[in-house]
Amino acid sequence: MNKSTGLLLTALTSLVISQSALAQVADTALVPLPSIDDFTRGEDGWAFGLGLGIEYETAYEGSDEFGVEVDPAGSVQWRSGDNIFYFAGEALGWRGRRADTWFFDAAIGFEEGREEGDSDDGRLNGLGNAEESFEAVLQARRAFSSDWRYWLDGRVVTGDNGTLGIFGVGRRFGEQTDGTGSELGVVAVVHDSDRANTDFGITAQQAAASGLPQTQLSSGFRSLGLNYTYRNYINENWQIFGEVLYELYGSDVKDSPISRNNYEAEVGIGFIYVF
Repeated sequence: MNKSTGLLLTALTSLVISQSALAQVADTALVPLPSIDDFTRGEDGWAFGLGLGIEYETAYEGSDEFGVEVDPAGSVQWRSGDNIFYFAGEALGWRGRRADTWFFDAAIGFEEGREEGDSDDGRLNGLGNAEESFEAVLQARRAFSSDWRYWLDGRVVTGDNGTLGIFGVGRRFGEQTDGTGSELGVVAVVHDSDRANTDFGITAQQAAASGLPQTQLSSGFRSLGLNYTYRNYINENWQIFGEVLYELYGSDVKDSPISRNNYEAEVGIGFIYVF
């Protein structure tokens, strides 16, 4: 190999490495976790993702009935450095990364509520409908290192129907930094008395209408859950995502007449087109 050819190959190799590095930086998600969607491809400005998800899930919390539900998926996002502002269905919020190992999320949205018709077997007859209400979500995650291989999570969900506290630990699989791969989390959930009774309590009026015994719950431990999330690109624009959720209820929740099962479960899969 002559000297000029060697210099040319060196230059081309450096260019390829440089372009690969730039591509990796450009595809860096705010936080490389599959459970936190990021359609910005590492760039500031607007980003859009739109798709559908199909879920096979418990009909309502505590139910032994299951059904299929189709929901829209994706969001509108605007990124500025380590901050993303987003609108996703019924939620409007902000996400931010600090010091490479801290992630924060604040959002307002709707809690779906529950309707008597959610039970095809009439198990909710006489309990009335729990209306939708506004709720606020505050979340903080702390990674053990900048690669987000392991992390701790804390969330507070509060609104007109009461408050939930969610505390978890998770592990990310895969080496990608674009938000794809898979992730496994274990969470413990606590609730205040308002939320406990909204979901599993029965008032005197409801007891008279439904024939179920009056039930009053106090605040405390609600459930222990296991959550698996998967996200990957099929091609440049299409993403596939999936989730498996299993939540085992605590003794107070299991003893409620509303609880026909001692667990809640969900399996979902969907596709999103990233513009």
